[in-house]
Amino acid sequence: MENKEKTTAELTQEFIKNNPDIKNCLKKGLLNYSALARLIGKELKIDKKSSKEAILVAAIRYQQKLKHEISHEQKIRELLSSAEIEIKNKIALFILDKTVSNELLQESLEEIRKKQGKTYFLEGSESVMIIFPEKYSSSLKQKFKSKIISEKNGLAMIDFKTTEKIEQTMGVVSYLTSLFREHGVNIIEFLSCWTDTWFIIQAKDTSKVMEFLKF
Repeated sequence: MENKEKTTAELTQEFIKNNPDIKNCLKKGLLNYSALARLIGKELKIDKKSSKEAILVAAIRYQQKLKHEISHEQKIRELLSSAEIEIKNKIALFILDKTVSNELLQESLEEIRKKQGKTYFLEGSESVMIIFPEKYSSSLKQKFKSKIISEKNGLAMIDFKTTEKIEQTMGVVSYLTSLFREHGVNIIEFLSCWTDTWFIIQAKDTSKVMEFLKF
């Protein structure tokens, strides 16, 4: 099959899709189309006047398609409006080398659980992540010693609890993470389990997060 050269319209849509901030502003009708066409023309190195006009038309048509996304976002917000949010402060996170003793790891986490402390465990291809109350950091540091790849304290865990409808609603996680990005809050780690979505952030950002997670 021959490689088909992309049209100006296809290149325009691709450029907008790859630039979330531009796409979001275009979706809300907050962009000057002529200025956008000049920007895209410059970025794509398109100098022909006819091509720039084609970019302008493509951007306008794409904005019409994006209106459907606004409707879908409203469905997402309706789902999120019924969510419950639980915050856990003074959280620590260790990244351990995969060679860490599984027996020692399980025993250590079980000790914390027996003291009513919640722990979270995730195994990757080359490392293991554990999340636990910060007050146990010193004792776990002594136990795991050289197996610790990364250690972070002073964190907070945001537990975002939705209904089971989250499984059938496309784009919920993407929408949530975009809010963190737009408000300048770094997600240190992200986990999910059915209706629970957890965000691990710096504790200092907690109040800011609670503001933009109001639906």
